[in-house]
Amino acid sequence: MPPDKFVSSGLRVPSGRFSRIVKFGTMASGIAGGMLLDGAMQLASGRRPSISDLLMTPANALKVTLQLGKMRGAAMKLGQLVSMDSGDFLPAELADIFARLRADAQHMPQRQLYFVLVKHWGKDWRQLFQRFDERPIAAASIGQVQRAKTKNGRDVAIKIQYPGVRQSIDSDVDNVATLLRLSHLLPSSLDLAPLLEEAKRQLHEEADYVREGKYLKRFGELLGDSSDYAVPVFHPKLSGKDVLVMSYVEGVAIETLSGASQTERDRVAALMIDLVMRELFEFGLMQTDPNFANYRYDASTKKIVLLDFGATRAMSLDIQTQYRGLLNAALSRDADTVFEAALAIGFFNKHTARKHKAVIHEMLQMVLEMLHADGPFDFGNTAFVGHMRDQGMEIAADRNNWHIPPVDTLFVQRKLGGVYLLASRLKARVDVRAILERYV
Repeated sequence: MPPDKFVSSGLRVPSGRFSRIVKFGTMASGIAGGMLLDGAMQLASGRRPSISDLLMTPANALKVTLQLGKMRGAAMKLGQLVSMDSGDFLPAELADIFARLRADAQHMPQRQLYFVLVKHWGKDWRQLFQRFDERPIAAASIGQVQRAKTKNGRDVAIKIQYPGVRQSIDSDVDNVATLLRLSHLLPSSLDLAPLLEEAKRQLHEEADYVREGKYLKRFGELLGDSSDYAVPVFHPKLSGKDVLVMSYVEGVAIETLSGASQTERDRVAALMIDLVMRELFEFGLMQTDPNFANYRYDASTKKIVLLDFGATRAMSLDIQTQYRGLLNAALSRDADTVFEAALAIGFFNKHTARKHKAVIHEMLQMVLEMLHADGPFDFGNTAFVGHMRDQGMEIAADRNNWHIPPVDTLFVQRKLGGVYLLASRLKARVDVRAILERYV
């Protein structure tokens, strides 16, 4: 992210649990007041408004966006995740809230930033550096990134966590879940409890920079000899639970390659697909956050730069075996076995499988055609994406049979979906079958 993106002096992060609850309360009361006014106006005009219609007015959507953006932390992170994974399945107003959260991260004001650094390194922390750039080079939901040069001349990127984020995760997740329930977007019969607990666990892990440092080091070892990928070097002596220091690696946002040559776009997309397969079947370790901001491209070395290992997850032998069986069936063009393998993995439950069998088979057949097409698959084929989305929406419309897949499946599918989105953005053409055959 270019430095001139940050023209403000920063926006203070509410760091105490009480102050964050007050922020949610302020948002709720503002929305409630708007709902009363809108409801009264609709009743006066002879209409019977629904609660969800009143909640999701453009004015209320703007209130939610601004408030979650100010809070950052888990509240903002959840919004970013939903916007990337489910935008096509949400009402336009809610999708817009979450899409704006992806792009509107604010950095901390200088005083709050210094508070975190003094707490971590002590009051003489500046003595550790020849240069410390005051303006961040990136800001996100959980923290921001500064660039600096250490005393021994190493160019580093410093990931600094917003104060109070870790302590507020549980309450933030619960409050966002309440917002979703109030919106009536989810069936009352859907049990969100297991997913919410997993979301809390995952966010606590992402907020633990000691844990992330270990995975940064591990991926550096796994890909250290690669001519295709670059992983920043971890600096453990300067790092801790709230601060993560690594070497600074040059690169541009990976999605900007949409203007590169077809050959380069194809190569990058193929490398991203191959990396997912290596993570699943070879490493047994997957970085499960496919946000485009976690990948950059170094044109001088032709390497994909991998960033942010907070969402790294170990892949169990069971999930590896299940996906290997699914891919083997797909490569063999055995549609019935693909159907059974998808059911076993938990993409859908038995009731949905019976009720929507024809639609599911049609979707699976489209995937098989993608794998067995003559020549590379064209990820820029919008007709394919549109047809798959339409079929998925037909199943999603059956709210009584909504189903949450097993957690491991959700994370793998999230990564696969993110890589597909990137390949589509690049309009890449990739021989997907040739890649998969190397692993199954």
